[in-house]
Amino acid sequence: MPIRLPPDLMVSVSGFRGRVGQSVTPELFAGLAAAYGSFLQAEGDGDHVVVGRDSRTSGPMLVRAAVAGLLSAGCRVTELGIVPTPTLMLAVRDTGAAGGLGVTASHNPAEWNALKFAVKGGTFLPPDRMARFQALVRGEDPTRAPWDGITTPIRDDSWPERHLERILDLPFLDLDRIQAQRIRVALDCVNGAGGVIMPELLTRLGCEVHGMGLEPNGRFPRDPEPTAANLRGLCDLVTAGGARVGLAVDPDADRLSLVDERGRPLGEDLTLALAADVVLARRPGTVVTNLSTSRVLDDVAAHHGCRVIRAPVGEINVVVRMIAEGAVVGGEGNGGVIVPALHNTRDAAAGAALLLQYLAAQPDVPLSERIARLPSYRIVKEKVSFPRDRLDDAYAALIRHLPAGDSDRSDGLRLEWPTEASWLHVRPSGTEPVVRLIAEAREPASARTLVDTARHSLRTVAGT
Repeated sequence: MPIRLPPDLMVSVSGFRGRVGQSVTPELFAGLAAAYGSFLQAEGDGDHVVVGRDSRTSGPMLVRAAVAGLLSAGCRVTELGIVPTPTLMLAVRDTGAAGGLGVTASHNPAEWNALKFAVKGGTFLPPDRMARFQALVRGEDPTRAPWDGITTPIRDDSWPERHLERILDLPFLDLDRIQAQRIRVALDCVNGAGGVIMPELLTRLGCEVHGMGLEPNGRFPRDPEPTAANLRGLCDLVTAGGARVGLAVDPDADRLSLVDERGRPLGEDLTLALAADVVLARRPGTVVTNLSTSRVLDDVAAHHGCRVIRAPVGEINVVVRMIAEGAVVGGEGNGGVIVPALHNTRDAAAGAALLLQYLAAQPDVPLSERIARLPSYRIVKEKVSFPRDRLDDAYAALIRHLPAGDSDRSDGLRLEWPTEASWLHVRPSGTEPVVRLIAEAREPASARTLVDTARHSLRTVAGT
């Protein structure tokens, strides 16, 4: 029978996610995995699937269900255990596997989990293929293997080490220079999968590491999204230990957030800009990011004589555009850095290595001083509840209330006022049941006014 998806399951280009024991169950994951195994074989990709997970306590249960589903569809399965999502994606690409499954809800709280779907080549399912897969899930029964077509999964624990080696081989890094400085780093892995790779990477780069949340046990000591508001503990660790920088990652280590040497959280928007500065200094080229990323990236790219192209929010949307444009670096303003010289996925560990290169280039200049030299913008982000079937009405109201120089409807509604260096982006989240309001301007009050106006327009349309 086709799979009946729970009504409160979040289904998007980012995969299938929900709360464990409610919309997310072993039965659902077994069915989705069987459907995915059938899908990959029907599309001619093959039958080898690589599976990894983050550290959530529901992970062992749900991985077993997903592996059972894949085996029932006649797939050959390689299990990686607890690994960062970028490590999983690297394994999918380098083994030539038909695809991969990541059991991870990324930045969502501990009670959530999800399935992420990778394809041959180590990227997530592109939107057109995701649409075909969702149609199969809703309309067809997976093809099942006979008793003598079911294989035994194998375990391969080598991929964190391989991932480390690939990062250290990046042509943008001067390893001797970084290692010689013995950079003191405060690190927060929120007891997620980053603990598998981040401490070792920093140690090999010669850093003195002061860590918290390094045990990958899934017991998140704070809200796991590495936003500035959630990094108080890391800020204190930076100042207590005299670190030059603080690094925080989310549970599956595809997002990186920064804290400067004064213990001030820089948020996630500067991560990509600083990483891009390192890459473009050695390999100028096109940069691709999403519609919600800070303008500071445009300023950094312009400094190197390069251009920025924007795509809809969602890693795969950025990756598809990066491949089409031959981009040398890209990512998202949520702390996701994508370096095609390594692979085509967001990678917090790669971002951390590039950030250390950024610091090593000017060892006598504190991070806060270097940041102060960049054009200053203020970004405001909020989440609101809003009926998604009324979003078109809300967009129309916003266009009436906020006439803009430029508008973009490829992902919700983005309004931009180039001469004022400000913009507003309103879009439904693909990972949470909310609508996101994001605005940026030179002055905090201006960004706040844009978000407040957007929130008021949504409430008026909703009649609340």
